[in-house]
Amino acid sequence: MKKYLAECIGTCTLVVLGCGTAMLVGCDAAAGGGYILTALAFGLAIVASAYCVGNISGCHINPAVSLGVLLAGRMEKKDFLGYVIAQCIGAFVGAGLLALIFKLGGVKDMTGGFGSNGLAGVSGNAFAGLLVEIVLTYIFLLCILGVTSPKAKHGSFGGLVIGLTLTGVHILGIGLTGTSVNPARSLGPALIAALTGNGAPLACLWVFIVGPFLGAALAAVTYRALEK
Repeated sequence: MKKYLAECIGTCTLVVLGCGTAMLVGCDAAAGGGYILTALAFGLAIVASAYCVGNISGCHINPAVSLGVLLAGRMEKKDFLGYVIAQCIGAFVGAGLLALIFKLGGVKDMTGGFGSNGLAGVSGNAFAGLLVEIVLTYIFLLCILGVTSPKAKHGSFGGLVIGLTLTGVHILGIGLTGTSVNPARSLGPALIAALTGNGAPLACLWVFIVGPFLGAALAAVTYRALEK
């Protein structure tokens, strides 16, 4: 249970810091600073969580990461479902905390949907959005599997490398899909936005669940082939 609690806390932290920053600064293409701040917030949240709960649960805080780790043969099947449930709960709680903070503080949500993902950057094209999420998750998972490999020699810098990679992935992806690469991170804010009447794009939510899972599976297969 400690592993699941750690995953819940880590995912909650990711949503609060990442989506919260996006809500506060917005992600307008005309003001690129919002892109960088949001990308850094997600990346730094991963760094913080990696050094906080990494020694307890491995700091997946992402169902796609858990799937990649499972397919890479580094996780027991019995833990996978528990991790995913804990991550989704953490994302929902994180988005709920943001709703409470922004409502009590009277702060305008610059994203209009608690930092939930959308397809506006790809003109509403679900296939394009799916491809973006597959490619970005693939890159992110390859990094994670490489850094966490028993053969890796990164010492204590693994969490920093993964966080910087997530930052880079967000710099490209924010303008296209808002960058998910994490089904839980997409699910929590979308549900809270829908419950509060903020019009979350639930119709395209499947893109941000299927895409990251496909990208993670492809990365796991690729890395296993490269590692042999």
